Amino acid sequence: MSPINWLMLFLFFMITLMMIITMIYFYFIKIKKTNLNQNQFMKNYNKFI
Repeated sequence: MSPINWLMLFLFFMITLMMIITMIYFYFIKIKKTNLNQNQFMKNYNKFI
């Protein structure tokens, strides 16, 4: 019975890890987009000054 429990635990851990990785990946893409927009805004601000 214990090997089956370990397998279930391992599968659950892998699924959670994959979900966390995908969430971090999408969050990183959003941050990159916002950073690009902020950099453009900063360039325009420096030109204005």
